[in-house]
Amino acid sequence: MSYYDDFITFAGSIPKFKSLLGLDLGTKTIGIAVSDTLWSIATPRETIKRKKFGLDADALEVIIKNTNAGGIVLGLPMNMDGSEGPRCQATRAFARNLAARCDLPIGFWDERLSSIAAERAMLEADMSRAKRANAIDHVAASYILQGALDRIGNLA
Repeated sequence: MSYYDDFITFAGSIPKFKSLLGLDLGTKTIGIAVSDTLWSIATPRETIKRKKFGLDADALEVIIKNTNAGGIVLGLPMNMDGSEGPRCQATRAFARNLAARCDLPIGFWDERLSSIAAERAMLEADMSRAKRANAIDHVAASYILQGALDRIGNLA
């Protein structure tokens, strides 16, 4: 399929009653969240350690199959001033490569402050530092995905 810069076009391309995956792409890990099939709730799922792209894509394909996903929301790490830096370029390259292997629509979602929000939520839940370190990426992915789900819900 393809990846979309325009979120409204992406939202229109997602098949109904399939879950969505949210990805928080880091240099060392990929945080993964999954939605319900009604696109109302994002749930943190897991974090995979990055290796080579092919191995990362293989791991994602297993998760896509197991969750019956119909689309992917990929966090885009914009600079605070709204510009795109090297991390955005790396994320876009990942999306291009994943789109060549994966038959799902991929949409970008501005992920500014998602890790900070995730960290704050885990602090409020009184999680230990070790537990926060293990969960931060997939909790941040759920914040990314929840923002996208809320936007999709407001489009209807």
